[in-house]
Amino acid sequence: MEVLTHFFSLTGFGLVSWQMVLMWGVVLVLLYLAVFKGFEPLLLVPIAFGALLANLPTKGVVNEPAGPILSPADGRVLEWKVSVGDEVSEGQTLALLEYTSSEGSTRTEPLVSHAHGEVVSIPVSPTNTVREGEMLVLLYSKEPGGLYYYISQGIVLELFPPIIFLGVGALTDFGPLIANPRVLLLGAAAQLGVLVTFLCAYLLKFSPGESASIAIIGGADGPTAIFLSSKLAPDLLPAIAVAAYSYMSLVPLIQPPIMRALTSAEERRIRMRSLRKVGRLEKLIFALIVTVFCIMLVPPASALIAMLMLGNFLRECGVVDRLVKAAQNEIINITTIFLGTSVGITMTGERFLQPQTLGIIGLGVVAFGISTAGGVLMAKIMNLFIKEKINPLIGSAGVSAVPMAARVSHIEGQRADPSNYLLMHAMGPNVAGVIGTAVVAGFYISTLGK
Repeated sequence: MEVLTHFFSLTGFGLVSWQMVLMWGVVLVLLYLAVFKGFEPLLLVPIAFGALLANLPTKGVVNEPAGPILSPADGRVLEWKVSVGDEVSEGQTLALLEYTSSEGSTRTEPLVSHAHGEVVSIPVSPTNTVREGEMLVLLYSKEPGGLYYYISQGIVLELFPPIIFLGVGALTDFGPLIANPRVLLLGAAAQLGVLVTFLCAYLLKFSPGESASIAIIGGADGPTAIFLSSKLAPDLLPAIAVAAYSYMSLVPLIQPPIMRALTSAEERRIRMRSLRKVGRLEKLIFALIVTVFCIMLVPPASALIAMLMLGNFLRECGVVDRLVKAAQNEIINITTIFLGTSVGITMTGERFLQPQTLGIIGLGVVAFGISTAGGVLMAKIMNLFIKEKINPLIGSAGVSAVPMAARVSHIEGQRADPSNYLLMHAMGPNVAGVIGTAVVAGFYISTLGK
């Protein structure tokens, strides 16, 4: 019996919590939607598998390496719970810290170890004041960090989002937007959800930076949501990333009811004239002009805009086929795997099943719904003033989920008229939405960043 007890202690069965079991159900739902319903499996499968890993008692997957532990804010050390030479475990309290908020109130919080290791240095004495980012204690261990501690640095260091944009640019034809530039208004109108949700989140006592990061979910652009929240609300990044990618994946489920509710059967049957053919020179000039203009307008969005337009320039210049194929295939595919699993691996039960996280997910669906409605309603308003009518369904593609939103617009159009072909028309506002969301993110960083 003692042997069996010892064997059981070596397994992970005793570490399973009810939150983990509940999250296994969430994982099964995501996998069902991806595998059997076909809801963007390229996104949902990696996210779901990452979430599964997050809710198993893994070892060597997500643990941080030992190293310096920094003060999370200005304050002072009240008491040390460890001494130099002590062995500490992950989650152990190292010290008690006192912080003073901007309103003048004080709070006491524990300083918790992020890894297993030996305390080799404590440069701060009790009662000493400390600054945000100052090293409080140094840990040492021969064990390295877990696999996904290092892979997820692509999110922390803001590498994955611009690389994804490189692939998106290489995969996307900007011709429909150039041929029908008035659909830029649809991409702009689809940012309505971002604005409204910013105000809602702020009224719910989120900080301006947190409100902006939550609101950008309405753009249905996972890389941009990660890029913005890593700068303005890093503590909320896991919840925001999960919400953004979940709604991107569920575009075919969320958008159609909103589109049908806001349009009549007659409007859904509107046929649009075939777009003119856009020449290569026009596309190259467009990429350069957008790069210069957007970076001059919102410098903080430079990385996203530059990589998006670089990918598109590679696609259209016609002389770098190998680079285009790499950007369209190997680069974006590898990054998608790492980004999706890195997002999923933040979905621990303890973190995901929190009121704040669920609130962010709720605000995200509000943002996404309003953005969809904004694009559709803008198309209806434009039809009051123009002779060549726009099918309002393509307005929903103003969110920047490329090409998912455009495909949904096309499918809804064919339900009303099987011979109507809206895909290329919907790609115009879809591209406009990508650019628009990146610009809005840059604006938020410019005005709300430190």
